Amino acid sequence: MSDRDFIGYGRRPPDPQWPGGARLAVNFVINYEEGSEPSVSDGDGASEVRGTEVAASPVPAGDRDLAAESMFEYGSRVGIWRLARLFQERAMPLTVFACARALERNPQVAAWIGEQGLDVCCHGLRWVEHYRMSEQAERAEIRDAVASLIDTTGAPPAGWYCRYGPSINTRALLVEHGGFSYDSDAYNDEWPYWTTVSGQPHLVVPYTQTHNDMKLAHGQIGTGADFFQLLAEAFDMLYAEGATQPRMMSIGLHNRLAGHPGRASGLARFLDHVLAHRDVWITRRVDIANHWRATHPAQD
Repeated sequence: MSDRDFIGYGRRPPDPQWPGGARLAVNFVINYEEGSEPSVSDGDGASEVRGTEVAASPVPAGDRDLAAESMFEYGSRVGIWRLARLFQERAMPLTVFACARALERNPQVAAWIGEQGLDVCCHGLRWVEHYRMSEQAERAEIRDAVASLIDTTGAPPAGWYCRYGPSINTRALLVEHGGFSYDSDAYNDEWPYWTTVSGQPHLVVPYTQTHNDMKLAHGQIGTGADFFQLLAEAFDMLYAEGATQPRMMSIGLHNRLAGHPGRASGLARFLDHVLAHRDVWITRRVDIANHWRATHPAQD
């Protein structure tokens, strides 16, 4: 018997009762990964190319791809500060999906997170494939990632999100470790939902690969105007639906992608588009989790 759920809330989705009667809860996520990606200099077999400006590396396996490495470095040297400025100028909160090793390598970003009151969702110790790990190795990965983030940011992460996909053990290991308010290792809904893990209620706040600047890296869209249109069309649909059934929208950003000027211009247009609408709750991910826990507690 499959453990997959194809029904979810079905024909009777819940009323989220967002604060202030908002029609739509919007959460922006910066994925901070630069310095945590696979690289030969960190002992990996190859440099990471996925999520850069090239589709495949011409560099022989086992050799350092210095071009790919420098594209990741752009994100932590330049891109993050452009995105930071856009959100700070508009006083808009956001969430950071942080790879722990990446923040170890850039204390200025860790400090900025604390200064701005941003919430951290742990994106692993490094940007690695959890579904390839043994249970023992993954348990250690989660433990070490949390310890590192406490050291760099001064607080434990509120949530958890694997690179792309979890293993069959991830959720149980998160519950075993304790301290997580939620995980976002799901793409299957437009509202948070409860599940049962190891006999305990566990909250899932679904994420998205759709409203995500990875489409720029993969060539599915090409310009800042395209990115604006992708996000604005989704926002407008959800906002209209929210008049009778309030919704949630997540937007995924990467410093090395959306942080480039021509793409950031499209993001800036979208931020202003969101701000031009009333009854929108622009919020951190941990605030969504806390609201859901208080308003829609787990049922026995």
